[in-house]
Amino acid sequence: MLIVTGATGLLGNTLVRRALQCGLEATALLRDRSATRPLDGLSLRTIRADLAADALEPLVAGAHCVIHAAARVAIGRRDLDAFRVDNVVPTARLAAACRNAGVRLVFVSTVDTLALGSREVPGDETRSEGGEPATAYATSKREAEDAVLAEVARGLDAVIVHPGFLLGPWDWKPSSGQLVLAVARAPLALAPAGSNDFCHAEDVADGVLAAARHAPAGSRYVLGGEALTYVEAFRLIRRAAGRPSRVVPMPGWLLRGAGRIGDLIGAVSGREPPLNSASAALAALPHHFSSARAIAELGYRPRPAELAIADAWTWFVGHGYA
Repeated sequence: MLIVTGATGLLGNTLVRRALQCGLEATALLRDRSATRPLDGLSLRTIRADLAADALEPLVAGAHCVIHAAARVAIGRRDLDAFRVDNVVPTARLAAACRNAGVRLVFVSTVDTLALGSREVPGDETRSEGGEPATAYATSKREAEDAVLAEVARGLDAVIVHPGFLLGPWDWKPSSGQLVLAVARAPLALAPAGSNDFCHAEDVADGVLAAARHAPAGSRYVLGGEALTYVEAFRLIRRAAGRPSRVVPMPGWLLRGAGRIGDLIGAVSGREPPLNSASAALAALPHHFSSARAIAELGYRPRPAELAIADAWTWFVGHGYA
């Protein structure tokens, strides 16, 4: 039996669907307040629990593997304590429960915990030393990785995976698909100067399942995608949506200014907006990583970003988001 946390999010929902397609028995471990619409029609068991408070060992006992894909995700500097409560505490408790129950754990982290690379010299599974703009999300995920590794040292059978920029169907919130919707809807798309690795959520889910099956304990893998500048990615989004290719590079001064305005809005409202000084700084940087290890050891096969974008757009249209 496979247990998946975060099964209503983009990757988690894709994971349970791919697992069921492979004939695996899957269980979704949900928070009490999680909506179940993303799981409608799926033949799987659901468990509701608070990963930060409930006894977890009885819940995971008997499973072959737990994939921990649940996380609080936002790019900014504020609310580090809240990120720790949502990302570090549940991960540490779940890792301890899996160790005690003798269950394998696959922890879904992020490439944001790794040292940034360029298109010409991409990064790998090497941890970051903190040279890039600090975010509460990356800090909490790095600390969550440390909690998993501490349990590995005590005997936990665990693997850590680092997905890139996910796009694809089943993005119910939506999460990263907000970028697709925003770029498609804009009369003119202003693209920041940076770049990223855009990957299909289904490919990443397959990579995670491969890691669950046969990755060595204590290993980690980048699960990335096609390296594109934001200008290139935005043009693919506009094409998928049937929009005129009105994409222009965003001047650095404008991006930085918008980020500072976002900081002011957050300071007044108490809620940090998606565009803030940290997210603006990261959007201006190259953000590239090599999936060579996952390709060689897991059979990971990332498809072109254009397919991920097209599939995401088709799904959004079909479900009334666009």
